[in-house]
Amino acid sequence: MCGIVGVVSRSPVNQLLYDALLLLQHRGQDAAGIATANGSTFHMHKANGMVRDVFRTRNMRSLPGNSGIGQVRYPTAGSASSEEEAQPFYVNAPFGIILAHNGNITNVPQLKDEMFRIDRRHINTHSDTEVLLNVLAHEVQTATTGLELDAAALFKAVSGVHRRVRGSYAVVSLISGCGLLAFRDPFGIRPLCIGKLETPEGTEWLLASESVALEGIGFEFVRDVAPGEAVFIDFEGNFHAQQCAVSPSLNPCIFELVYLARPDSVLDGVPVYNARLRMGDYLAEKIKRELPGVKIDVVMPIPDSSRPAAMQVAAKLGVEYREGFFKNRYVGRTFIMPGQAMRKKSVRQKLNAMGIEFKGKNVLIIDDSIVRGTTSHEIVQMARDAGATKVIFASAAPPVKFPNVYGIDMPTRGELVAHGRTDEEVARIIGADHLVYQDVDALKQAVRDINPEIKRFEASCFDGDYITGDITTAYLDNIESARLAPQAQSDRDAASEALDGGMTRSQLHLQLSVE
Repeated sequence: MCGIVGVVSRSPVNQLLYDALLLLQHRGQDAAGIATANGSTFHMHKANGMVRDVFRTRNMRSLPGNSGIGQVRYPTAGSASSEEEAQPFYVNAPFGIILAHNGNITNVPQLKDEMFRIDRRHINTHSDTEVLLNVLAHEVQTATTGLELDAAALFKAVSGVHRRVRGSYAVVSLISGCGLLAFRDPFGIRPLCIGKLETPEGTEWLLASESVALEGIGFEFVRDVAPGEAVFIDFEGNFHAQQCAVSPSLNPCIFELVYLARPDSVLDGVPVYNARLRMGDYLAEKIKRELPGVKIDVVMPIPDSSRPAAMQVAAKLGVEYREGFFKNRYVGRTFIMPGQAMRKKSVRQKLNAMGIEFKGKNVLIIDDSIVRGTTSHEIVQMARDAGATKVIFASAAPPVKFPNVYGIDMPTRGELVAHGRTDEEVARIIGADHLVYQDVDALKQAVRDINPEIKRFEASCFDGDYITGDITTAYLDNIESARLAPQAQSDRDAASEALDGGMTRSQLHLQLSVE
């Protein structure tokens, strides 16, 4: 999960890209980058960190031009956090192409082999974005018969990308002296939308991961990029679009609606806020069925993304809605943090429980999802420490039981608290008196209630259905092996530090079993 933006304007775009990336900051806090085109010359600055920290006045001055792309990066499994992995990426032939990508390519080893043996291209990082860029570059070169590059040749090149690349990808790219090329994978897993702004000088175009990035800087939302579609906007502002996939189908990632996207965005015709309200409606019905005799005094959300669902649950149950947890907005998302120890430590830095709202009450806590269980365990304990008599925990999403391979960092089965466990076992691990999960079918129906045109979702982390058709048990085993080797060393280091700090082996064993 990353945030991408691309723009063709009539005036300098450095500030425009910066503002758009700020609106997409929730999609990635590891690194940020902007590239602009000034004539036939590219200018780029990228580094690790938040947007406000990466770009200083001197950096903005070094990004001239009326067209550009940008990205905020969220690292997935197997990707490094070095500045070399930050996006955009650049290749000088053919023509000069610079590209940013949101998603995850699942057949990278095969593509790297093809590049070495057939394409004669070199990959210098571990980033799948660099692989995708070189595939596009090769297909552009193949589709170009002369020195001229037009929309038809670019659409032919994107068709070649679709034939070769597997996984999820929403892409924005600049081609030197030509224009902005954007496209979405044939399954439509990751979001990408189009906006425009009419000015006295002509139409300006902006593409972004979420509609909030368009509307927040004054652009009018036009539509979503269709699965498999490519959009090309030349530097004069002429707009071209064409379907480039053989059998495209819309299968949006449902976790975007559960957690990742901002509530004021609209993805594939679904207002995120409305979807979360409907999730609360269905969750309330499940709570009524499963806990008919359990007394609930108050309903509380874990800020921020679970608020809509919690409000609906409270309304449907006829129970008071209260805000008992308060969030420190200057701590990063625990879900995105790279290490388990850092996630665990940051929970209490991030949230504070107000005792007056908990003391002597049976509290129903609503969260958007439960992934590793670390955050949930800490939250339940915070509620008890604040004086709650009972803690009932409910998740607006179903149990996360399967690895995600399409751009969300939940790749190993051992890290998922619900994998291979019953709901009762998970409740004991997180310390809750009762635990209620949303049903998978109810989650999907909550979205279909708003947009009936969506027939299928990318919901593999909940239902184990990998829609691209290329994910096998062996593939998942290889991902786990690659991830667990460095993680095992990290766990050994953490255990040694804990024991050196006075923790007993039994205390350490208990902590690891919770994590």
